[in-house]
Amino acid sequence: MRESIEIAEEIVKGLKTEFDDVTAIVTSKDESMVKIWNTEPSIVQSWIETSVTVYIAKNRRTLVLSLSIDDPSEIIKRVKAAGPALLKLEASDIYAPLPEPTEWKPIEGLLDRAIAKALDDPKDVAEAMIASALDRGVDRVAGTLDLVYGKRAVVTSKGFSGEEKMTSVEAYLRAFKDEMSGHWAYGARHLDLKSIEEVGDKAGYYATLTDRKADYTPGKYDVIISPLVVGNLVNYVGFMASAAAILMGYSMFLKYKVGDKVASEIISMYDVPRDHELPSSTAFDDEGVPTYDKPIIEKGILRNILHNSGTASKMGTKSTGNAGLIFPIPWNLRLSTGSLSEDDLAAELENGIIINNNWYTRLQNYVEGAFSTVSRDATLLVKNGEVVGDLGRIRISDKIGNLLKNASALGKTLYKIKWWEVETPTKAPYMLIRDVNITKPFA
Repeated sequence: MRESIEIAEEIVKGLKTEFDDVTAIVTSKDESMVKIWNTEPSIVQSWIETSVTVYIAKNRRTLVLSLSIDDPSEIIKRVKAAGPALLKLEASDIYAPLPEPTEWKPIEGLLDRAIAKALDDPKDVAEAMIASALDRGVDRVAGTLDLVYGKRAVVTSKGFSGEEKMTSVEAYLRAFKDEMSGHWAYGARHLDLKSIEEVGDKAGYYATLTDRKADYTPGKYDVIISPLVVGNLVNYVGFMASAAAILMGYSMFLKYKVGDKVASEIISMYDVPRDHELPSSTAFDDEGVPTYDKPIIEKGILRNILHNSGTASKMGTKSTGNAGLIFPIPWNLRLSTGSLSEDDLAAELENGIIINNNWYTRLQNYVEGAFSTVSRDATLLVKNGEVVGDLGRIRISDKIGNLLKNASALGKTLYKIKWWEVETPTKAPYMLIRDVNITKPFA
């Protein structure tokens, strides 16, 4: 099999005389996935795939093509065939030429040999996760374990050429006890067996906390959200911190400027592409610009908007190393921590709700940050510091800005979260938020 960097270089060489700008991104993956059903590793799938993304620009018109073939000559042929269609597009309002290459510093620790070894037989790792849930006395579990050994190469017509080798692990598990369920997830560059076992243990813990049912009246509640829920919600904050989201009117930050207060002073949120523990870490972005860690929100203050070269040119600033060829993106997110253990947070809550997991998050108004999301798995009613029952499904119907401003306490531990409801890998703590608007899920 040809190296990713060789494929990317040949594509750019074959196209750069046809277009003003060309970028080729070639990603190859050797992947194994274990699907867990009814407490057994029921399906183990393994595959090798290569994907290619090509960005072309001419006369301020831009086009991105994604292909699942790895033959450079065929890719060049197909991209050239798209040239006439490119010239029919409107000139881009946020176009900027690709940047000249600058020196970039590799990130140590992106590759874990333990994952490369486990790709051949990942069942033992999956069974360790299952066993830790069963130790909690649950009836059954379901979930997935995904292991990847991959390469990412970026080559541009301006002369940038870079390749990274990396590994990743993603695991999640739902545990069931009678009518109760609990959930946990983990995503990282490294295969840490203790963290994998913690996925099962946490899911089992939430599934066995109570077998009683409780009810509630819609209204304002103090709420503890788990790192799963924190990760899901701050992924939307990261999306809205993209300059493209702001320019398109899909951001709560449209009504703020850098330096404005947007959250409680206990809230800091960082884009951390150079955090080697998280599975989207990278030393260079999709334009070949070196990445660096930066605050998006720091002690409640908006500090940075995320840019690629096009949005930076449009807004009179510099790229932040967050390209996305069309849409600037956060790579990884890290939240600030507090001083409280999880038990201390529950005591601080005293009366309110603990939400283990969520899904169906929807934005009704991006500029206002108005959203709703439905709880999933354990949703626990707490009175006088004690869990008195499970509420089943409830809906948070509020504004993201309100939650950020009403955050009153954070857990002292960061959890590495990555699964289908948290696409941008996030290090997140438990978070206590006051006066959250809770409604019925089907109202």
